[in-house]
Amino acid sequence: MFDKLKKEHIVAGDDFNRWKVPPASIAIHLCIGSVYAWSIFNPPLIKEFGVVSASSGDWGLQSVVWIFSVAIVFLGLAAAFGGKWLEEVGPRMVGVVAAFCWGGGFIIGGLGIMTHQLWLVYLGYGALGGCGLGLGYVSPVSTLIRWFPDRRGMATGMAIMGFGGGAMIATPIKEGLLSAFYKVPEYLGPESAVNLVTEGGKRMAEVGGQMVEVVVAGAAQVASAPVPIEEGVYVVGTGNTGAAATFFTLGVAYFIVMVIAAFSYRVPREGWLPAGWTPPTADAASKRMITHANVHIDQALKTPQFYLLWIVLCFNVTAGIGVIGVAKTMMTEIFGTTLPLVVNSAFAATYVFMISVFNMCGRFFWASMSDYIGRKNTYYCFFILGIALYLSIPFAAEQVSINPAVTWLVMFYAATMIIFTMYGGGFATIPAYLADIFGTKYVGGIHGRLLTAWSTAGVLGPLAITQLRQASVTSSIKDLASKVDPAAFQEKFGAGIAQLDQLVAAKTVTIGRLMEIAPAGTVDPTSSLYNTTMYAMAALLAIALVANKLVSPIHEKHHMETQQAGASEAPSKA
Repeated sequence: MFDKLKKEHIVAGDDFNRWKVPPASIAIHLCIGSVYAWSIFNPPLIKEFGVVSASSGDWGLQSVVWIFSVAIVFLGLAAAFGGKWLEEVGPRMVGVVAAFCWGGGFIIGGLGIMTHQLWLVYLGYGALGGCGLGLGYVSPVSTLIRWFPDRRGMATGMAIMGFGGGAMIATPIKEGLLSAFYKVPEYLGPESAVNLVTEGGKRMAEVGGQMVEVVVAGAAQVASAPVPIEEGVYVVGTGNTGAAATFFTLGVAYFIVMVIAAFSYRVPREGWLPAGWTPPTADAASKRMITHANVHIDQALKTPQFYLLWIVLCFNVTAGIGVIGVAKTMMTEIFGTTLPLVVNSAFAATYVFMISVFNMCGRFFWASMSDYIGRKNTYYCFFILGIALYLSIPFAAEQVSINPAVTWLVMFYAATMIIFTMYGGGFATIPAYLADIFGTKYVGGIHGRLLTAWSTAGVLGPLAITQLRQASVTSSIKDLASKVDPAAFQEKFGAGIAQLDQLVAAKTVTIGRLMEIAPAGTVDPTSSLYNTTMYAMAALLAIALVANKLVSPIHEKHHMETQQAGASEAPSKA
């Protein structure tokens, strides 16, 4: 059965309409591209027990964010190993295997959420699902480049556009499923009407003659809840965020769509060219750094161009991927406290949706534009403009804390949306860049190996944004605690400032709750939690700018000889 999936059985005739292939590629990428909407799962996963607010037994944001990172790491690893396998067996078999991995990853991840076993979520969604991401990502790239040799950038942009647009479709679906499966926990009444005590940093109340842990939902929690709730005290462990059921539903749906799409893949015969099109002359190709020769997949690793492009992709992705992973949280933290009437839960969810829209559009726009201005010039645009935009974000965050005006929100919104077009554009343009430099014969495998840069970025981006953010949070809490009245602190949290570390660890004390008792005129530090991260991202783009400048045509000693290229043999030159 599996032998029928191999590429020799899916070669299309010369009368085949090549425009039938992009829809299958886009469908698979729309499914796996939902990974970009991961931040939708952050709020429910860090409140699985408390539901309306985080309890002492819930996972922390820092632990949950890394699930996304693991998925991206395995994406790169699977693409690196699966890229060469793709050249052997073809896109249909790789697409089917990707469907099993991605759909199965959601099912296992759902079991992990249901049993509150974090390692199962990492294994399912992170490791197995990440393999599905990598295999599904590379399966259409070399196929489309061969079907569209006349418009390489546009072809890869069409497929990879789907990956960027995956979150656009997944965001409302995930929000809808979470709301449908959401169950409000047992409500005890307003905070003033419930006798609360603090034990070991936990908030406790008497229910049915027993002391149970509770959480207190304030205005912020009410605003962020997916269904209407009241401010007050709720019993931990009596509700449901709906995350597990959402995982199960998505796993089944994605599997079905991806299998159908994989069976729609076809490949052209060797030497096929579009009717009426002739390759550019050697002189015209050399001016745009496009080679007519081919470099073997193993030989590509011996060239400096591979590693320069690796740096270009890695740092471009690092600068954007950390922000995407916590997009909803970042928007809420920077503007939720300064502009609460504008930036609520619905606004933040829409922001995630718009990230996907601009990410998707950027993939098609920039990749198509690179067909006209060249790949190298396209990346120059990414890095020069990107540096300026990343530096503008801390400025907007600082200004909105001083003067809460919508102007700064508009500035932040516009800057991040342009950044995400270039982030997506970098992914869509890199396969065509590789085809120009290394030739088309092994571009799928070379692209797969280059995607290890994405794996690295999947660690660097979230690591930078979570570690730098956490350092800012810790510093801000200590600073605020030193300003509040000790008596007010004791009354608010049922314990003294001397127990601050314990209260913070139990999630009883937060920046938001400290601001409720802070002296009048105290500036909320929440909006500046990401400033250091933005400066670091701008520095990475500057390094990538230099790497892109150093990219040059491959030396002919690395080229495959004509007879070797035809026989798909390894190069004899080193």
